[in-house]
This record gives sequence, structure tokens and C-alpha cells, in this order.
Amino acid sequence: MKAASLAIIKHELSTLPQKELLKLCLRLARYKTENKELLTYLLFESGDEAGYIKSVKDDVALQFSEINITHLYFARKSIRKILKTINKFIRYSGSKQTEAELLIFFCSQLKSSGIHYQTVTSLSNLYKNQLLKISKTISGLHEDLQHDYFEELKGL
Repeated sequence: MKAASLAIIKHELSTLPQKELLKLCLRLARYKTENKELLTYLLFESGDEAGYIKSVKDDVALQFSEINITHLYFARKSIRKILKTINKFIRYSGSKQTEAELLIFFCSQLKSSGIHYQTVTSLSNLYKNQLLKISKTISGLHEDLQHDYFEELKGL
């Protein structure tokens, strides 16, 4: 089965009655957790971006506190999992400001976690790549925000 284009799907959805549209949305949410999370963000959290960022930061801080730092192998796996989670939440938001803020928070948490990421090539490269990603994201923001975020980036 070949998936239809977004234009065709948009046209078809616009012709459906509200009850059918509701049934389709609920069916989508039932089968995949990411769809349910995205719907939750769009319905309840998209209006309060600051609250959304705070809740994601709290979740990330909790995940960093639970990292097993006795072996770098486990720490590396946990850090990658945290970054994957952050990227998922960034994708839900779609805001460059949210992306910059969450990635800066991730890098600051990694730096203050006590993990010797500089000695492990993969973690060092991961950290450097996130700094580059933050820099690119910040350059697309408003000038006032750019200055504030570049100051935070210098601290990393």
C-alpha cells in the first residue's frame, strides 16, 4: 500500500464530518504512543510553551539523575536515550526557541553530571554536535534572543 500525499489527505479530511474526524484521530492515538503524545501536546500544552519547556526540563533532569555512571557504556546509552527523548519533544513543539533552550539545558546537564564525556570520543562528538546544532538554531532566532542564547552557549 502506498501512502497518499499530504495534499490529498488534507483534502479528504476537509470533506469528512466532525464525528468521523474525531474517530480517525482517536484511532491514530490508540495505536502509537508518539501519536498520543503529539495530540496531548497540541491539545493541552501548545498554548503554554514555557510550561511545556519546564516539564520537559524536569523530566530530563530526572533522567540525568538516574544515569548509571559506574560504567561509561551505560552512561553513553542513557545519554543517547535522553537526547532521543529531547529531540522527540522538540519535534512536537516545532519552535526554534524551544529547541535552543532544551538543547542548551541538555548540554549543561551533561557538563554538570560528573560524566567524563571528554575522554570518550563518541560522547565528546555528541556534545560538540549538539553545540553546533544549538549555534545553527540560535542564528535563526530574533536578534535579542540570539544575544541571550549565545551568552548561555558561551558558558558551555
